[in-house]
Amino acid sequence: MEQGSTRERTTDRSAASPYGDAARVPEQARADEARGEHTHGEPPAPGLAPRAVRRHSVRGQILEALRTALVGGELVPGEVYSAPALGERFGVSATPVREAMQQLATEGAVEVVPNRGFRVTERTPRELAELAEVRALIEVPVMLRLARTVPAARWAELRPLAEATGAAAARGDRAHYADADRAFHRAVLALAGNEQLLVIADALHRRSQWPLVSAPATRHGDLVADAAEHSALLDALVAQDLPVVSSLVREHFTGAQD
Repeated sequence: MEQGSTRERTTDRSAASPYGDAARVPEQARADEARGEHTHGEPPAPGLAPRAVRRHSVRGQILEALRTALVGGELVPGEVYSAPALGERFGVSATPVREAMQQLATEGAVEVVPNRGFRVTERTPRELAELAEVRALIEVPVMLRLARTVPAARWAELRPLAEATGAAAARGDRAHYADADRAFHRAVLALAGNEQLLVIADALHRRSQWPLVSAPATRHGDLVADAAEHSALLDALVAQDLPVVSSLVREHFTGAQD
């Protein structure tokens, strides 16, 4: 995955923005600039073509779109993005974008840059390794318990979710793979009947999917191999093979960071 420079760009807005002055909402632009929230100096994000967003649940839609852009590497670690410029991309005002970015800030995906916008967090291999360790500490004991208690028929119900990860991996669609991967793990952990576990595990899972600084693009074969581990895990759970369950989960968390 190609990553951008961590330096803040200060080129003229007309050259750096993929949107142009005509796409701006004048009143909103002046209000934001009055607060010092500039839109110039931002890198054009590949693949971020303008698209309309339905007005209901706008904040939630923007939040999911931004999460997808983070996973896909369209929002570059170290770069600063303003709410007005992103609002232009979605065809909405800066307000729901700013609210969504504030949520991402609480999750650690971005950090607030006063009078400018939000900088995508620069992450390190050590952080990913720590996340993998924490996820294993939480999920491995749960899956081992489930392997001893959940009947084979229940695991069979999760096969379509495992197959969905395989289909996304086969297409090389990292963003959809990330969604399918989380859906599979949520379904497995949901069998434990612990809502707080799902909330914590899903938050850790999301953070583990954000790209590294200057990380290479995920190879197609690696993504396919990662997806195949879901089916292998179901096989081990059905067989109640506890050592294999433990090994697969730990390797899956570690391999997903490569």
